[in-house]
Amino acid sequence: MLLLLLFLFSGLKLKSSAAGTQIAITKWVETTGNKQKQDETLFSLPVGIPSGEFAYSTITLDWGFVGKNFAFIRDGIWQTIGISALSIVTATVLALLAALGRLSTFPPVYALSTFYVSLIRGTPLFLQVIFFFLALPQLGIDLSGLWAGVIALGLNYGAYMSEIFRAGLLSVGKGQREAALALGMTQSQMMLRIVIPQALRFAVPPTGNEFIAMLKDSALVSATGFVHEILWRAGAAGKPVNRNLEALMIAAVFYWFMTISFSALQDRLEKYMARGDR
Repeated sequence: MLLLLLFLFSGLKLKSSAAGTQIAITKWVETTGNKQKQDETLFSLPVGIPSGEFAYSTITLDWGFVGKNFAFIRDGIWQTIGISALSIVTATVLALLAALGRLSTFPPVYALSTFYVSLIRGTPLFLQVIFFFLALPQLGIDLSGLWAGVIALGLNYGAYMSEIFRAGLLSVGKGQREAALALGMTQSQMMLRIVIPQALRFAVPPTGNEFIAMLKDSALVSATGFVHEILWRAGAAGKPVNRNLEALMIAAVFYWFMTISFSALQDRLEKYMARGDR
């Protein structure tokens, strides 16, 4: 697959006719301050298709641009991871509270938790990011692009993760709850010491999946224009010189690398926890 991608973006050009076949490579060459494409013949063959003409060319990338801006876009990785880390902590707290609320027998708490989950899951994440960044200032609440993104991502993922935590809470057997109460524990002690620790253990693997998804969704925060994560940096580098293809490909490689890395860490964590269950 990697070899295929390298070929597709190699800039090779094939042209064949009755006069012969020519294989060339297209490069970006700087002339008088501007960059232009220029073909450089690699080799020619005296044979070709007997009639007509056939031409095929792969995509030509400006590798000079890639080398020049690689480090600039790469530096957005830590901003992306930082946003995702803060957001997943926020989402975990909100998800646990929402899950407890939806299991509550107190009607106002149940109604509030259900409303939160329904509202957030029923509106787009992008709208939520823009709302916290652009709408709240009308109410006198000014948030930076970073915190608008963290709050929006935390609220959004908290609503979806609440179902994970609710399932985790319900997975703790009724007998354990009754035994804890029989030993003299209060409802709060029983939840904090018996139920929640087991529910969190159940919820860790799915939460890892949500964190990986959040790494990618954090790109939406770039819409505020004030958070210099990977996608923002790709746009800042590519737009002024019309090299968006190269810039976005660099960003895609970094997102892909982070996804693979954190997926590997999650697999190791799941295997470690599985050993603990045996």
